[in-house]
Amino acid sequence: MQSFLDPAILFFVFGMLAGLLKSNLEIPPQISRFLSLYLLMALGLKGGFALAKSGLTQDVLVSLGAALTMAVLVPVLGYVMLRRFLNGFDAAAIAATYGSVSAVTFITAVQYLDNQGIAFGAHMAAAMALMESPAIVLAVLLANHARQSAHAAAGPLTTATTGNAPLGRILHEALTDGAQLLLVGAMLIGVLTGESGQAAMKPFSVDLFKGMLAFFLLDMGLLAARNMGQLRGQSVWLLAYALGGPPLHAGLALLLGWALGMSVGNTALLMVLAASASYIAVPAVIRHAIPEAKPSLYFGMSLGLTFPFNILLGIPLYLQAAQRWL
Repeated sequence: MQSFLDPAILFFVFGMLAGLLKSNLEIPPQISRFLSLYLLMALGLKGGFALAKSGLTQDVLVSLGAALTMAVLVPVLGYVMLRRFLNGFDAAAIAATYGSVSAVTFITAVQYLDNQGIAFGAHMAAAMALMESPAIVLAVLLANHARQSAHAAAGPLTTATTGNAPLGRILHEALTDGAQLLLVGAMLIGVLTGESGQAAMKPFSVDLFKGMLAFFLLDMGLLAARNMGQLRGQSVWLLAYALGGPPLHAGLALLLGWALGMSVGNTALLMVLAASASYIAVPAVIRHAIPEAKPSLYFGMSLGLTFPFNILLGIPLYLQAAQRWL
Protein backbone atom coordinates (compact mmCIF):
# COMPACT_ATOMS: atom_id res chain seq x y z
CA MET A 1 0.00 0.00 0.00
CA GLN A 2 2.99 2.30 0.43
CA SER A 3 3.14 2.91 -3.33
CA PHE A 4 -0.41 4.29 -3.31
CA LEU A 5 0.68 7.07 -0.95
CA ASP A 6 2.95 8.51 -3.62
CA PRO A 7 1.38 11.72 -4.99
CA ALA A 8 2.10 10.78 -8.61
CA ILE A 9 0.32 7.42 -8.21
CA LEU A 10 -2.58 9.05 -6.41
CA PHE A 11 -2.99 11.51 -9.30
CA PHE A 12 -3.13 8.52 -11.67
CA VAL A 13 -5.86 6.91 -9.52
CA PHE A 14 -7.72 10.22 -9.39
CA GLY A 15 -7.52 10.51 -13.18
CA MET A 16 -8.92 7.00 -13.62
CA LEU A 17 -11.80 7.74 -11.25
CA ALA A 18 -12.59 10.98 -13.06
CA GLY A 19 -12.54 9.15 -16.39
CA LEU A 20 -14.79 6.35 -15.14
CA LEU A 21 -17.22 8.96 -13.81
CA LYS A 22 -17.26 10.50 -17.31
CA SER A 23 -16.06 13.85 -16.00
CA ASN A 24 -15.21 16.56 -18.51
CA LEU A 25 -11.81 16.99 -16.87
CA GLU A 26 -9.12 16.78 -19.55
CA ILE A 27 -5.55 17.82 -20.25
CA PRO A 28 -5.20 19.60 -23.63
CA PRO A 29 -3.31 17.38 -26.12
CA GLN A 30 -0.58 19.99 -26.61
CA ILE A 31 0.14 20.08 -22.87
CA SER A 32 0.09 16.29 -22.65
CA ARG A 33 2.58 16.13 -25.51
CA PHE A 34 4.81 18.70 -23.81
CA LEU A 35 4.76 16.73 -20.52
CA SER A 36 5.71 13.54 -22.36
CA LEU A 37 8.63 15.26 -24.09
CA TYR A 38 9.75 16.90 -20.86
CA LEU A 39 9.85 13.58 -18.99
CA LEU A 40 11.84 11.90 -21.76
CA MET A 41 14.27 14.81 -21.98
CA ALA A 42 14.81 14.88 -18.20
CA LEU A 43 15.25 11.10 -18.09
CA GLY A 44 17.75 11.20 -20.98
CA LEU A 45 19.77 13.92 -19.30
CA LYS A 46 19.89 11.96 -16.02
CA GLY A 47 21.08 8.87 -17.87
CA GLY A 48 23.69 10.84 -19.78
CA PHE A 49 25.07 12.51 -16.67
CA ALA A 50 25.36 9.10 -14.99
CA LEU A 51 27.13 7.59 -18.01
CA ALA A 52 29.55 10.53 -18.05
CA LYS A 53 30.54 9.61 -14.48
CA SER A 54 30.70 5.84 -14.82
CA GLY A 55 31.79 5.35 -18.42
CA LEU A 56 30.97 2.24 -20.47
CA THR A 57 31.55 -0.33 -17.71
CA GLN A 58 30.88 -4.05 -17.74
CA ASP A 59 27.67 -3.52 -15.75
CA VAL A 60 26.43 -1.11 -18.42
CA LEU A 61 27.19 -3.55 -21.24
CA VAL A 62 25.55 -6.45 -19.39
CA SER A 63 22.40 -4.40 -18.80
CA LEU A 64 22.20 -3.32 -22.43
CA GLY A 65 22.73 -6.89 -23.61
CA ALA A 66 19.98 -8.11 -21.30
CA ALA A 67 17.64 -5.41 -22.62
CA LEU A 68 18.24 -6.46 -26.23
CA THR A 69 17.66 -10.09 -25.33
CA MET A 70 14.29 -9.29 -23.75
CA ALA A 71 13.39 -7.01 -26.69
CA VAL A 72 13.57 -10.07 -28.98
CA LEU A 73 12.33 -12.75 -26.59
CA VAL A 74 9.10 -11.02 -25.47
CA PRO A 75 7.58 -10.34 -28.92
CA VAL A 76 8.54 -13.82 -30.22
CA LEU A 77 7.02 -15.51 -27.17
CA GLY A 78 3.98 -13.25 -27.35
CA TYR A 79 3.38 -14.02 -31.00
CA VAL A 80 3.58 -17.78 -30.43
CA MET A 81 1.05 -17.55 -27.59
CA LEU A 82 -1.33 -15.13 -29.32
CA ARG A 83 -1.30 -17.01 -32.61
CA ARG A 84 -3.24 -19.82 -30.93
CA PHE A 85 -6.43 -17.73 -30.87
CA LEU A 86 -5.77 -14.75 -33.18
CA ASN A 87 -5.01 -14.25 -36.86
CA GLY A 88 -1.41 -13.49 -37.82
CA PHE A 89 -1.93 -9.74 -38.21
CA ASP A 90 -3.52 -9.13 -34.80
CA ALA A 91 -1.03 -11.47 -33.14
CA ALA A 92 1.92 -9.62 -34.69
CA ALA A 93 0.53 -6.19 -33.76
CA ILE A 94 -0.13 -7.15 -30.13
CA ALA A 95 3.24 -8.92 -29.88
CA ALA A 96 4.95 -5.73 -31.09
CA THR A 97 3.01 -3.60 -28.62
CA TYR A 98 4.00 -5.82 -25.69
CA GLY A 99 7.50 -6.43 -27.00
CA SER A 100 8.24 -2.72 -26.95
CA VAL A 101 8.21 -0.51 -23.85
CA SER A 102 6.25 2.20 -22.07
CA ALA A 103 8.43 5.18 -21.22
CA VAL A 104 5.93 6.48 -18.64
CA THR A 105 5.84 3.11 -16.84
CA PHE A 106 9.65 3.13 -16.76
CA ILE A 107 9.81 6.72 -15.51
CA THR A 108 7.28 5.92 -12.79
CA ALA A 109 9.39 2.92 -11.76
CA VAL A 110 12.51 5.09 -11.61
CA GLN A 111 10.71 7.51 -9.30
CA TYR A 112 9.44 4.60 -7.19
CA LEU A 113 12.96 3.19 -6.75
CA ASP A 114 14.20 6.65 -5.79
CA ASN A 115 11.47 6.91 -3.16
CA GLN A 116 12.41 3.47 -1.79
CA GLY A 117 16.11 4.31 -1.70
CA ILE A 118 16.99 1.47 -4.11
CA ALA A 119 20.17 2.07 -6.12
CA PHE A 120 20.06 1.55 -9.90
CA GLY A 121 22.07 2.56 -12.92
CA ALA A 122 20.80 5.59 -14.78
CA HIS A 123 22.14 3.89 -17.92
CA MET A 124 18.92 1.82 -17.83
CA ALA A 125 17.41 4.73 -19.78
CA ALA A 126 19.67 3.63 -22.63
CA ALA A 127 18.32 0.10 -22.20
CA MET A 128 14.81 1.47 -22.62
CA ALA A 129 15.82 3.19 -25.87
CA LEU A 130 17.32 -0.06 -27.20
CA MET A 131 14.11 -1.98 -26.48
CA GLU A 132 11.88 0.37 -28.46
CA SER A 133 12.39 -0.85 -32.03
CA PRO A 134 13.23 -4.61 -32.29
CA ALA A 135 9.61 -5.63 -31.69
CA ILE A 136 8.40 -3.37 -34.50
CA VAL A 137 10.84 -4.93 -36.97
CA LEU A 138 9.83 -8.46 -35.92
CA ALA A 139 6.13 -7.59 -36.21
CA VAL A 140 6.56 -6.23 -39.73
CA LEU A 141 8.43 -9.38 -40.79
CA LEU A 142 5.71 -11.59 -39.28
CA ALA A 143 2.95 -9.55 -40.93
CA ASN A 144 4.70 -9.75 -44.30
CA HIS A 145 4.95 -13.51 -43.90
CA ALA A 146 1.23 -13.68 -43.08
CA ARG A 147 0.43 -11.68 -46.23
CA GLN A 148 2.57 -13.97 -48.38
CA SER A 149 0.87 -17.03 -46.90
CA ALA A 150 -2.58 -15.54 -47.50
CA HIS A 151 -1.78 -14.68 -51.12
CA ALA A 152 -0.26 -18.11 -51.73
CA ALA A 153 -3.37 -19.76 -50.33
CA ALA A 154 -5.58 -17.57 -52.51
CA GLY A 155 -3.96 -18.84 -55.69
CA PRO A 156 -1.24 -18.00 -58.21
CA LEU A 157 -3.13 -15.06 -59.71
CA THR A 158 -2.78 -13.06 -56.50
CA THR A 159 0.81 -13.83 -55.53
CA ALA A 160 2.31 -11.06 -57.65
CA THR A 161 1.15 -8.34 -55.30
CA THR A 162 1.81 -9.10 -51.67
CA GLY A 163 1.24 -5.64 -50.23
CA ASN A 164 4.18 -6.08 -47.88
CA ALA A 165 5.10 -3.14 -45.72
CA PRO A 166 8.54 -1.82 -46.80
CA LEU A 167 10.82 -2.79 -43.94
CA GLY A 168 13.30 0.04 -44.65
CA ARG A 169 10.65 2.73 -44.29
CA ILE A 170 9.17 1.15 -41.16
CA LEU A 171 12.62 0.82 -39.61
CA HIS A 172 13.34 4.47 -40.40
CA GLU A 173 10.10 5.53 -38.71
CA ALA A 174 10.86 3.40 -35.66
CA LEU A 175 14.41 4.69 -35.23
CA THR A 176 13.58 8.35 -35.90
CA ASP A 177 10.44 8.56 -33.77
CA GLY A 178 10.54 11.98 -32.15
CA ALA A 179 10.18 10.78 -28.57
CA GLN A 180 12.91 8.16 -28.86
CA LEU A 181 15.18 10.57 -30.71
CA LEU A 182 14.74 13.15 -27.93
CA LEU A 183 15.61 10.55 -25.29
CA VAL A 184 18.79 9.50 -27.10
CA GLY A 185 19.75 13.09 -27.93
CA ALA A 186 19.30 14.25 -24.34
CA MET A 187 21.39 11.30 -23.15
CA LEU A 188 24.22 12.22 -25.53
CA ILE A 189 24.08 15.84 -24.35
CA GLY A 190 24.28 14.61 -20.76
CA VAL A 191 27.35 12.52 -21.57
CA LEU A 192 29.07 15.43 -23.35
CA THR A 193 28.38 18.07 -20.68
CA GLY A 194 28.97 15.90 -17.59
CA GLU A 195 29.02 17.48 -14.13
CA SER A 196 28.82 21.07 -15.37
CA GLY A 197 25.74 20.24 -17.42
CA GLN A 198 24.19 18.39 -14.49
CA ALA A 199 24.59 21.42 -12.22
CA ALA A 200 23.18 23.77 -14.85
CA MET A 201 20.15 21.56 -15.63
CA LYS A 202 19.31 20.49 -12.05
CA PRO A 203 16.36 22.91 -11.67
CA PHE A 204 14.92 21.54 -14.92
CA SER A 205 15.69 17.82 -14.82
CA VAL A 206 15.43 17.19 -11.06
CA ASP A 207 13.42 19.83 -9.20
CA LEU A 208 10.47 19.86 -11.62
CA PHE A 209 10.46 16.15 -12.37
CA LYS A 210 8.10 14.86 -9.66
CA GLY A 211 5.42 17.48 -10.28
CA MET A 212 5.54 17.01 -14.04
CA LEU A 213 5.24 13.24 -13.62
CA ALA A 214 2.19 13.65 -11.37
CA PHE A 215 0.54 15.97 -13.91
CA PHE A 216 1.22 13.54 -16.74
CA LEU A 217 -0.05 10.53 -14.78
CA LEU A 218 -3.28 12.42 -14.16
CA ASP A 219 -3.71 12.64 -17.92
CA MET A 220 -2.77 8.96 -18.32
CA GLY A 221 -5.38 7.97 -15.75
CA LEU A 222 -8.07 9.83 -17.68
CA LEU A 223 -6.92 8.27 -20.95
CA ALA A 224 -6.71 4.74 -19.54
CA ALA A 225 -10.22 4.90 -18.08
CA ARG A 226 -11.69 6.19 -21.34
CA ASN A 227 -10.05 3.40 -23.38
CA MET A 228 -11.29 0.51 -21.25
CA GLY A 229 -14.52 0.47 -23.25
CA GLN A 230 -12.61 -0.80 -26.30
CA LEU A 231 -12.18 -4.15 -24.55
CA ARG A 232 -15.89 -4.91 -24.18
CA GLY A 233 -16.86 -8.14 -25.88
CA GLN A 234 -13.25 -9.23 -26.48
CA SER A 235 -12.01 -12.77 -25.89
CA VAL A 236 -11.27 -13.66 -22.30
CA TRP A 237 -7.88 -14.94 -23.53
CA LEU A 238 -6.93 -11.44 -24.66
CA LEU A 239 -7.84 -10.01 -21.26
CA ALA A 240 -5.85 -12.78 -19.60
CA TYR A 241 -2.82 -11.95 -21.75
CA ALA A 242 -3.10 -8.22 -21.00
CA LEU A 243 -2.96 -8.96 -17.25
CA GLY A 244 -0.97 -12.21 -17.17
CA GLY A 245 1.58 -11.40 -19.86
CA PRO A 246 3.36 -8.61 -17.93
CA PRO A 247 4.17 -10.76 -14.84
CA LEU A 248 5.30 -13.58 -17.13
CA HIS A 249 7.62 -11.27 -19.07
CA ALA A 250 8.87 -9.77 -15.80
CA GLY A 251 9.61 -13.28 -14.51
CA LEU A 252 11.75 -14.02 -17.56
CA ALA A 253 13.63 -10.75 -17.00
CA LEU A 254 14.16 -11.72 -13.35
CA LEU A 255 15.71 -15.04 -14.41
CA LEU A 256 17.95 -13.24 -16.90
CA GLY A 257 18.99 -10.64 -14.32
CA TRP A 258 19.80 -13.41 -11.83
CA ALA A 259 21.81 -15.36 -14.41
CA LEU A 260 23.84 -12.29 -15.37
CA GLY A 261 24.42 -11.15 -11.79
CA MET A 262 22.65 -7.83 -12.24
CA SER A 263 21.85 -5.64 -9.22
CA VAL A 264 18.41 -5.53 -7.61
CA GLY A 265 17.66 -2.05 -8.93
CA ASN A 266 18.76 -2.76 -12.50
CA THR A 267 16.91 -6.10 -12.55
CA ALA A 268 13.74 -4.47 -11.23
CA LEU A 269 13.89 -1.89 -14.03
CA LEU A 270 14.56 -4.62 -16.61
CA MET A 271 11.47 -6.41 -15.27
CA VAL A 272 9.41 -3.23 -15.60
CA LEU A 273 10.60 -2.73 -19.18
CA ALA A 274 9.85 -6.35 -20.11
CA ALA A 275 6.40 -6.13 -18.49
CA SER A 276 5.41 -2.80 -20.02
CA ALA A 277 3.63 -2.29 -23.32
CA SER A 278 3.87 0.64 -25.70
CA TYR A 279 0.74 2.71 -26.23
CA ILE A 280 2.18 5.65 -28.20
CA ALA A 281 5.12 4.93 -30.51
CA VAL A 282 4.40 1.34 -31.53
CA PRO A 283 0.63 1.75 -32.15
CA ALA A 284 1.38 4.77 -34.33
CA VAL A 285 3.79 2.77 -36.49
CA ILE A 286 1.76 -0.45 -36.49
CA ARG A 287 -1.38 1.37 -37.62
CA HIS A 288 0.38 2.03 -40.96
CA ALA A 289 2.62 -1.04 -41.12
CA ILE A 290 -0.11 -3.60 -40.31
CA PRO A 291 -3.41 -1.97 -41.33
CA GLU A 292 -5.12 -5.38 -41.20
CA ALA A 293 -4.75 -5.46 -37.39
CA LYS A 294 -7.44 -4.01 -35.13
CA PRO A 295 -6.22 -0.94 -33.14
CA SER A 296 -8.96 -1.54 -30.56
CA LEU A 297 -7.11 -4.71 -29.56
CA TYR A 298 -3.47 -3.67 -29.26
CA PHE A 299 -4.20 -0.10 -28.11
CA GLY A 300 -7.09 -1.00 -25.81
CA MET A 301 -5.19 -3.83 -24.15
CA SER A 302 -1.97 -1.88 -23.55
CA LEU A 303 -3.54 1.35 -22.32
CA GLY A 304 -6.82 0.10 -20.86
CA LEU A 305 -5.48 -2.83 -18.81
CA THR A 306 -1.70 -3.35 -18.85
CA PHE A 307 -0.68 0.24 -18.14
CA PRO A 308 -2.96 0.65 -15.07
CA PHE A 309 -1.95 -2.79 -13.80
CA ASN A 310 1.75 -1.97 -13.98
CA ILE A 311 1.41 1.49 -12.46
CA LEU A 312 -0.79 0.41 -9.54
CA LEU A 313 0.38 -3.13 -8.79
CA GLY A 314 3.15 -4.31 -11.12
CA ILE A 315 5.99 -1.97 -10.20
CA PRO A 316 5.99 -2.72 -6.44
CA LEU A 317 5.49 -6.45 -7.14
CA TYR A 318 8.45 -6.58 -9.54
CA LEU A 319 10.68 -4.81 -7.04
CA GLN A 320 9.64 -7.16 -4.24
CA ALA A 321 10.40 -10.16 -6.45
CA ALA A 322 13.83 -8.78 -7.34
CA GLN A 323 14.62 -8.09 -3.68
CA ARG A 324 13.54 -11.58 -2.66
CA TRP A 325 15.34 -13.62 -5.30
CA LEU A 326 18.55 -11.65 -5.92
